[in-house]
Amino acid sequence: QVQLVESGGGLVQAGGSLRLSCAASGRTFSSYAMGWFRQAPGKEREFVAAVSWSGGRTTYADSVKGRFTTSRDNAKNRAYLQMNSLKPEDTAVYYCAAARGGAPDDWRRPNEYDAWGQGTQVTVSY
Repeated sequence: QVQLVESGGGLVQAGGSLRLSCAASGRTFSSYAMGWFRQAPGKEREFVAAVSWSGGRTTYADSVKGRFTTSRDNAKNRAYLQMNSLKPEDTAVYYCAAARGGAPDDWRRPNEYDAWGQGTQVTVSY
């Protein structure tokens, strides 16, 4: 099973940008769809974005569409979440996750995922 480690979180002012990375171990990275979720204090974990095995298909939550972009590099066993025009309401712990199956609509559900990273904090100040 793949193991995941996120990096790239931090503190940024509203309107700024951050790029999160998710490093995966194992030889089967390219067989997993990769998703990004976030969880703010006192709130449930919510879907942010996902990218297909090949990188050819992506899907986004409405709240981040047009501001965030997810991608992957299978040669480097990495997935990315580029976050632009950040807002204070984007503040949360961000998690990457790996799913062996499913279709793009399925990737919005946390229980579709087989492995999770430990999370990285993103804080957006006013």
